[in-house]
Amino acid sequence: MSQNKITVTTIGMGYIGLPTSAVIAGNGIKVNGCDVNENIVETINSGKIHIVEPGLDHLVKKTVDAGFLKVFPTPQQADVYLVVVPTPFNQDHQPDTSFVESATKSIIPILKKGDLFIIESTSPVMTTEKMAELIFAERPELKDNLFIAYCPERVLPGNVLYELENNDRVIGGLDKNSTQKAMEFYRLFVKGQLHPTNARTAEMCKLTENSSRDVQIAFANELSIICDKAGINVWELIELANKHPRVNILQPGCGVGGHCIAVDPWFLVSDYPEHAHVIRQAREINDFKAEWSVNKILETAREFELNHQRQPVIACMGLAFKPDIDDLRESPAKYIASKIVAEARGEVLIVEPNISSHPSFTLTQYRQAYKKADIIAWLVKHKEFPAVIRENNKIELDFCGVRK
Repeated sequence: MSQNKITVTTIGMGYIGLPTSAVIAGNGIKVNGCDVNENIVETINSGKIHIVEPGLDHLVKKTVDAGFLKVFPTPQQADVYLVVVPTPFNQDHQPDTSFVESATKSIIPILKKGDLFIIESTSPVMTTEKMAELIFAERPELKDNLFIAYCPERVLPGNVLYELENNDRVIGGLDKNSTQKAMEFYRLFVKGQLHPTNARTAEMCKLTENSSRDVQIAFANELSIICDKAGINVWELIELANKHPRVNILQPGCGVGGHCIAVDPWFLVSDYPEHAHVIRQAREINDFKAEWSVNKILETAREFELNHQRQPVIACMGLAFKPDIDDLRESPAKYIASKIVAEARGEVLIVEPNISSHPSFTLTQYRQAYKKADIIAWLVKHKEFPAVIRENNKIELDFCGVRK
């Protein structure tokens, strides 16, 4: 497979789809992006971006100007199709694969023999097989004439461009030929090692990775609650415990967010409810940590009001699901801020230095918020926050290690 002889269509131009398309285009491969949001289409085609990711703005402008990247509102015919759309869950924590199904249906009319169809969206086990059945039900002539595979992304927001090229990838085809064809494609732009397997194992691998991390974070979050009750500095405790050569406890936070760790474990719980006991409990612990944080802030506010005979000003510091990004998906910090705004009796200041505005919040500059507030709730450890000079008259609730 030669990069100057193929065309790629990427469906979904979000936090993963756009960087992936830009990296592929940056390697001299023609990429036709597709997104249903017309504003996103116009923004990218003008050489600009709609998300925050270091280096992405330069790469997108470069590839758009060079003619290797262009975005359309509908899928364009290509040789390789990448599905990179969200897979959320509903209120009952059941996975919603409707976006993957819709993306698959949108390209069925333009598929041709010999094409490569790859799902990158995090999906329940056997989703790739179900999408194949969907394709062949409408296009039976393509059976045994189409290469179909699953290859999950495994990147860290804030370092996506580097990790897209340098991280290892797990590639699982519906058959060995599909696996091989997909590996040939990823070799065109991935420097990391490629690990062949089957589609079910690749799907399970993604869910396993994020469930494992969720369990580890749940231990740290539960430990932080115990330490709060015991009057122990959890940050010091973890640092000391990690001196043990075989102990590596993660850092606690105000919960777990993002479109991966906060979502993917529910796919396993949903499909295997009688067996996923630890995974379910970890999810519940991490969700509870956000509720616990809300109660901690409100209790502190009530104590302040009793002691000072006035309502405190509360500053919620951070909305993103992790430091130094603008991604608020499934963010416990955003949830906490919303609850505090709704339930606190006094003024609440909302801070998020990585976005300029938000439809639900009026944002305050972080130094101004710290200066004005009586109670500081550190929710996200953005790089700006540790440098804020501490004032003795402030009550600081540190949920993420800003002051550790």
